[in-house]
Amino acid sequence: MNSSSSVSASPSASSASSRSSHALAPLGWDEEWEAAFSSYGAQGLLPGRVVRVDRGQCDVVTGDGTVRADTAFVTPHDPLRVVCTGDWVAVDPAGSTPRYARACLPRRTAFVRSTSSKRSEGQILAANVDHAVIAVSLAVELDLARIERFLALAWESGAQPVVVLTKADLVPDPATLAHLVHDVETSAPGVPVLTVSARDGAGVDVLTAVVAGGTSVLIGQSGAGKSTLANALLGEDVMDVRATRDVDGKGRHTTTTRNLLALPGGGVLIDTPGLRGVGLWDAGSGVGQVFSEIEEFAEDCRFHDCAHESEPGCAVLEAVGTGALPERRLESYRKLLRENRRIVAKTDARLRAEIRKDWKRKGAMGKAAMEAKRGGGRPF
Repeated sequence: MNSSSSVSASPSASSASSRSSHALAPLGWDEEWEAAFSSYGAQGLLPGRVVRVDRGQCDVVTGDGTVRADTAFVTPHDPLRVVCTGDWVAVDPAGSTPRYARACLPRRTAFVRSTSSKRSEGQILAANVDHAVIAVSLAVELDLARIERFLALAWESGAQPVVVLTKADLVPDPATLAHLVHDVETSAPGVPVLTVSARDGAGVDVLTAVVAGGTSVLIGQSGAGKSTLANALLGEDVMDVRATRDVDGKGRHTTTTRNLLALPGGGVLIDTPGLRGVGLWDAGSGVGQVFSEIEEFAEDCRFHDCAHESEPGCAVLEAVGTGALPERRLESYRKLLRENRRIVAKTDARLRAEIRKDWKRKGAMGKAAMEAKRGGGRPF
């Protein structure tokens, strides 16, 4: 078949699609995906899941095996709509030269962060994910603010976050380990927090049971032990592993691309490169989910638009004063909200206007306070 010509429907193509559907079940194919794909199946195209993307090409697992497909037809100008690991696509059947991915099925979830570029574009890391497994190393001091940042992105993606504290064998004292887990649980309301030692296998069975249902993306900083953890879940050394520095627990990127792998115990794992920068991308609801207790306190504030800074009758500040809310949590909440607002404002003219208005209001308040302090007089 010519790659640029339309594909005609045929009984053989329909039966091939049916066979592909059954073969793709271990990768997450279900009746809903089948229904979404039906119009493409009628054109003789094959369903497949993207396991890797590299420079305009993607590796796609179909019912006939893994094929290499060109993404020219599914590479829009919007960086959030480019083909990504985890996507379900419709590809040309065997015999097409070259072979193209013709369409991408609508995503159920998408894990997105902002890029480190000055343009502050969004970058999609994984698609159609059910669990976001956040790997955090116990070899170094916990950075709770960074965990909260990862959690905000995870909640915003639509996936269920899971925090995995890796290298638990490096914390032999049970009391110390329990204290660390408690600190993370306090920063991750509603999120399972697991401890795992890939070295001796402790806790791996619990994590295996969690990720057995659906697709999981494994994220975290370089040196968090993601590749080692992935190997433990896979039951073999598939991912390259390198030692981390003892000083700060950091390591080089052992995973350089996002890869999708079927797990022997069921489920699918997407392994990602270590993330040095974790910028928010329109994650307002995700931030609210991470700091749900603050938003609950805020319901009792005197003013509905309370900024929780110095307003009278602020229930959030009262909670900090009584010790019901750690001040560190409030500071982290403020920081992530400010960052997310700046990101959204880059593409939202109305919000930019609101921010400028807020700046002017605060500037006027500051000026009035200074004048009052001087007794109402002005220097000449």
